[in-house]
Amino acid sequence: MPYRHQLPIAVPLSHDIEHRPGRKLPYKARVRWTDPSTKQRRSVAQMHPDQESAQEWIDSLLASASRGINPATATQTLAEYGTTHMTLALRGLEAKTTDPYLAGWRLRVVPALGHLPVTMVTNGAVDRTAYAWIADGEGRSTVKNTLAVLVRVMEQAVHDGLITANPARITGWQRQYQLAEDELDDPRALALPDWDALQELAAALVARSADQYPGWGDVVTFAACTAARIGEVSGVRVKDIDTTNWIWTLRRQTTPSPGGLADKNTKGKVARRVPLIEEVRPMVAQRLLTLRDKPDARLFTGPRGGRITTAVLRDATHWDDAVQSLGYEHLRRHDLRHTGLTWMADAGVPLHVLRLIAGHGSPHTTQRYLHPDLQSVVHAGRTLSNHLTTTPGLPPPAPGMSATLRRL
Repeated sequence: MPYRHQLPIAVPLSHDIEHRPGRKLPYKARVRWTDPSTKQRRSVAQMHPDQESAQEWIDSLLASASRGINPATATQTLAEYGTTHMTLALRGLEAKTTDPYLAGWRLRVVPALGHLPVTMVTNGAVDRTAYAWIADGEGRSTVKNTLAVLVRVMEQAVHDGLITANPARITGWQRQYQLAEDELDDPRALALPDWDALQELAAALVARSADQYPGWGDVVTFAACTAARIGEVSGVRVKDIDTTNWIWTLRRQTTPSPGGLADKNTKGKVARRVPLIEEVRPMVAQRLLTLRDKPDARLFTGPRGGRITTAVLRDATHWDDAVQSLGYEHLRRHDLRHTGLTWMADAGVPLHVLRLIAGHGSPHTTQRYLHPDLQSVVHAGRTLSNHLTTTPGLPPPAPGMSATLRRL
């Protein structure tokens, strides 16, 4: 894409603050200057809640202009800045590298962070966004390429003097893929042990949330008992629940998208049916009663009616602190799904049925939840013994074998 050189201007700026009573942001800060190349009068403006913040904004532009930075550039959004400076940011790279970088910028960076002014992109914002990409199922190389292009654009902003440090240089996100690899080997190890542990977790999350919102506990309980992803729980509508057979037809999930959160098809692109066990039916029934005559209403929302994501649940409940206090330091929101699938497997749900409930494309993925524990092994031995001793035509146990085993 063409790069348009931004001439350093270092010209005097005029500025003012206008008070507009009765508005949510009543102070309008404005900066004006004459572009030395075109001789045109230009300006930028921004609304603020008070006069102090308006003056701080003006001071920041004055400081930028004193270093030769165009005030219009200093107030650009990340998307605008990237469009203008991308060629310069990617200089020296081969086409085979720039192609995935640009795809990451277009498909992930701009939808998630592009609306923010460059000066407001923080290390925390990038960190949370990267973890959201991982939670949404993006591969390691995809996230790596996406962060790489963001690092280069923000490094250009450092060179331009817009920011003093590169906020896109985050660490630790690779660990999430190591956890994902671990769960592929033994997802059962990531599950909560029993119902009491789930209820303890739900209560702890509610207690740590603002105003102790009970809906967070309902979301966690529902997710574990249905082996669903948090985004899928957020996508439940009243019309998806069959109270005659107590079946949830899972049709959609809530995920980040351009312009904010949006509902889209399930990860496997196919609707699936999930049983609602007796333990969650009273809670579901109460919610359906509250939302009667609203078939398109969401069954689960945040305290202000907003859509739920794994990041929203984490931040609202102080998840990391809560799980650490309970001794589950590595428990993530996605592990509620592992919990449900593990419990169903231990309850004897057949493999083909478990696969349909989980929405797995490969039976090999589902089989990993069937790793038997010691009790299951003992039960298997007893089942085989009963089969051998009761089925006609099979040889009886060897004489004296029972006594020999007792001596052992």
